[in-house]
Amino acid sequence: MEWQEHQVAMLPLGTLFAAVRVPGPLLIALTNNAKVSELDAFLRRALDGGPVICDPHFFRYYALVPASTPRTWHQALDDWRALDVDCLGRGSYLGVPRLDAVDGTQARASYWSAPMDSAAMLCRPLAVARLIAAGRHCLGPEAEA
Repeated sequence: MEWQEHQVAMLPLGTLFAAVRVPGPLLIALTNNAKVSELDAFLRRALDGGPVICDPHFFRYYALVPASTPRTWHQALDDWRALDVDCLGRGSYLGVPRLDAVDGTQARASYWSAPMDSAAMLCRPLAVARLIAAGRHCLGPEAEA
């Protein structure tokens, strides 16, 4: 019903999956490209087709990862929070778009930057961590400030 009314459904995180929030500017620094379609294509390749949701209003991406990820990423998250990276699990909710919301050019609350192929297929945490680390490197020392 939420998908019909609001185009997104608020789903609790931490049971079936968690979400890693990746800010758009980090991806732009990594790809040297600000085109939404190019960022979407890059994420599909970099995360091996794992599902990613884009919130265009706040220019953030959410890579869906196994529910256990927030418990195992404490040290890395402490280092990455200055970049606005976070791993959301139990106690958090995520606005999940309708399954047919796969186009970033239409005005909507959020869309699938990398669509979910199957409920069992999530992003590999190591691939997401490598993407964040590479983006952090591209941002340079000013990212730490």
